Amino acid sequence: MDWTHYRFRSLWSLPAPPAAVYEALARMEDYPRWWPQIREVCEVRRSGEVTGVVRIRSVLPYDITVTAREVRRDRAAGVLEVAMTGDLDGWARWTLTAHGAGTLARYDQAVRVNKPLLRRFAVPGRPVFRLNHRLMMRAGRRGLAAHLEAV
Repeated sequence: MDWTHYRFRSLWSLPAPPAAVYEALARMEDYPRWWPQIREVCEVRRSGEVTGVVRIRSVLPYDITVTAREVRRDRAAGVLEVAMTGDLDGWARWTLTAHGAGTLARYDQAVRVNKPLLRRFAVPGRPVFRLNHRLMMRAGRRGLAAHLEAV
């Protein structure tokens, strides 16, 4: 087993229609306004390609910096996907579906850790790193739900 490889899946039930959720998630530069652990996003657009440098810090006292490059933006299918490089290499994808009067947002991520500190603690720290991610995702869901209700 490669202890530096992680796969995550989170399901967020949100009180807004898929179009509104899609609009919020498509604006990566706004994430720091509603997702406390996304500390900074510097967006760069080059010849139609959207790329952002994202700085993340959850409960544990370390920052993760990645360059997220948009690889799929499909409003009709409700899919947003990025490729990531930097402290993490891999991909992340949002898939949105109608769910009652709201939306079910599924977040899938597969990454390999490159940050030396995290690689050093890959085996003993794995449960803590997974918990850290779970707490970050919980805060993101709450933040996005509040943001959508305020809009």
